Amino acid sequence: MTTTRLPIFPLNTVLFPGLVLPLNIFEQRYRALMRDLLEIPEDAPRRFGVVAIRDGREVAPTSVGMPDPTERAAAGPAAGFGPDPMRAFHTVGCVADATSIRERSGDGGEAGEDVDGDGERDGGSTGGYEVLATGTTRFRLLSVDASGPYLVGEVEELPEDGGEGAGALASGVLRAFRAYQKQLAGARERTLAGSQELPDEPSVVSYLVAAATVLDTPAKQRLLQAPDTATRLAEELRILRRETALIGRLPSVPAADLTRVPTSPN
Repeated sequence: MTTTRLPIFPLNTVLFPGLVLPLNIFEQRYRALMRDLLEIPEDAPRRFGVVAIRDGREVAPTSVGMPDPTERAAAGPAAGFGPDPMRAFHTVGCVADATSIRERSGDGGEAGEDVDGDGERDGGSTGGYEVLATGTTRFRLLSVDASGPYLVGEVEELPEDGGEGAGALASGVLRAFRAYQKQLAGARERTLAGSQELPDEPSVVSYLVAAATVLDTPAKQRLLQAPDTATRLAEELRILRRETALIGRLPSVPAADLTRVPTSPN
């Protein structure tokens, strides 16, 4: 097993290979990460690992009452993730390649209103970075090192196996996805833009549909960590048929809201 060390960027969302991830970076630990990535030549990959944060109910310690609002917020690379960050993250993530990192200046007035990667406000920041990254390959997170300015993980990259019958499943998923889109958009509207130009390569189809379907984070995470493309496509076919039938039984659907979900909330 070949492993490598990779900076870790936790998010409240799932990144899939081939999908674009825009980020607004304000928090100190992630600004340090971006500064280090900028030291890498532009013609070389500027890689970091995106992992989804587990539901808080799964990782939060049991306690009585609400947190003390006057207590000073924790600081450091693992702040907000508990004494063992591994327990706070899903262990299958996606490598991101930062294709664009643009430094921005600020007076600190807006920083307290922006939510960074871990969902916490960073009221003391001035300026930050606008980042555009693209998902490349999946990885399994083996351990987390919190000794530096930001989290670094020991990771094992995961190959994408096709699995049996992936081609036929991809065709079925594309048909089901178009029906799902039409149901979301409503009978009076056309199919969503670009649906006629969807790819036909099975793994690309599986990741695009996983990202574009309106699902919660645990469901998207299960699709990301599927053992092969065919398994992911079979699960998507089941989900799409179920969701399309469910939407069809609803009296009305807020199509504009459901079909304009951003790649990332950051």
